[in-house]
Amino acid sequence: MSANGLKIFRKWNRILHRDIGYFFFGMTLIYCISGIALNHKNDWNPNYDITYEDITITDNIDKASVNKDWVLALLKQHNEADHYKKYFFPDSNTLKIFIDNGSVSIDMESKEGYIEKIARRPFFFQINFLHYNPGKWWLWFSDSFCVGMIIIAISGLFIMAKSKHSLSRRGIWFILAGLALPILALIFL
Repeated sequence: MSANGLKIFRKWNRILHRDIGYFFFGMTLIYCISGIALNHKNDWNPNYDITYEDITITDNIDKASVNKDWVLALLKQHNEADHYKKYFFPDSNTLKIFIDNGSVSIDMESKEGYIEKIARRPFFFQINFLHYNPGKWWLWFSDSFCVGMIIIAISGLFIMAKSKHSLSRRGIWFILAGLALPILALIFL
């Protein structure tokens, strides 16, 4: 390649690298942050915040005596009466009450139970939703993001072509190390 051709290549390489990087800046943050959150889903639920409140029934009541009015009175004690949906007995000893964004479970024998409330985790729910590719149009945008990342990765190899940190010097060792880690993970995991 001629000196002028190399100069033109470097100019357009920098422009592509910069502009695609700017365009996909937000998506890069979304995928990175949600990726970290999803990597640790065994440690926490990145989509929902689930809370439990222990409750005890003081009434002397059995399964046959439970009705909607009693359930509503119980829920009123815990500020959940307005969220009532329905109740049923999944087995002879357990009362299950469904409420908006949660449920109540009571062991009728021990008179103990809990209220489970589920709420979308702000910010993380939305970015994880995007990470899971929620629709056809988003799939296309997500694919274009991946293509953009490939272009950024390849064009980045040639950004510092005249430096001591270039691909032909120090850069090759970082590339090999970066390739070795996933290959080693595939072999040993």
